[in-house]
Amino acid sequence: MKDKVIIITGAGMGLGYATAKELASKGAHLVLVDYNEKGLADAKTEISKTYPEVKIITIVADVSSEDAVKNYVDEAVKAFGRIDGLYNNAGIEGKQASITEYDVDIFKKVIDINLMGVYYGLRYVIPVMQKQQFGRIVNVASVGGIRGVLNQMPYVASKHAVSGMTKNAALEYGKDGILTNAIAPGAILTPMVEAAFKQVNPDDPKSAETEYAQRNPTKRLGQPYEVAKVVAFLLSEENGYVSGQTIAIDGGESNIYGNS
Repeated sequence: MKDKVIIITGAGMGLGYATAKELASKGAHLVLVDYNEKGLADAKTEISKTYPEVKIITIVADVSSEDAVKNYVDEAVKAFGRIDGLYNNAGIEGKQASITEYDVDIFKKVIDINLMGVYYGLRYVIPVMQKQQFGRIVNVASVGGIRGVLNQMPYVASKHAVSGMTKNAALEYGKDGILTNAIAPGAILTPMVEAAFKQVNPDDPKSAETEYAQRNPTKRLGQPYEVAKVVAFLLSEENGYVSGQTIAIDGGESNIYGNS
């Protein structure tokens, strides 16, 4: 990964931040994108303290805006002259509600960020990679992109779409040296997952977390750094032939859904 240029969306916290640290440890230069300006600045500061040799630029952007996505791609090329990898990570859960009761405006927002944000990233990064005849893309789906999740219709719909777009990108651009994969994290202890447990049990979210973990074969939840290591491989030149896959990172739990 040394001197590779990687764009990470949703880089200010959670899986994006964990992956930024992992890639920095391997010598990659980073384009960190997030809508949260403070989170983005804090991420850059912390990474630069540990890895001062890594070049980092930050761009505040809402990935649901096509113009904002085009801009972060243009800024990456302007700063580094190339884009070797894209970690299409930015996403939201929305809220938990039944299909018939779901707030339509929130539904549309989930689709705009989780689906269209990923599509815009593909749309504007792929032409840069085609010119290079090299690129690695990792989209963030979810276990909600390979199965159903109660009371999360738009999240599940958007993440299934991410998995589908990943397959198409792999088919269309493999000839250009571009490998595209998706990851499907389960319950990883990120701020978004912690917020979900607060929705399940506002009075005692920790007990909701503990109860959920008991369903997992490992009897625990995953950590962001464990996801980051998988993403780093998929974005690297060490990955020469894995493409079009949606890889579950969930301790094996998706293998028992529907059977317990």
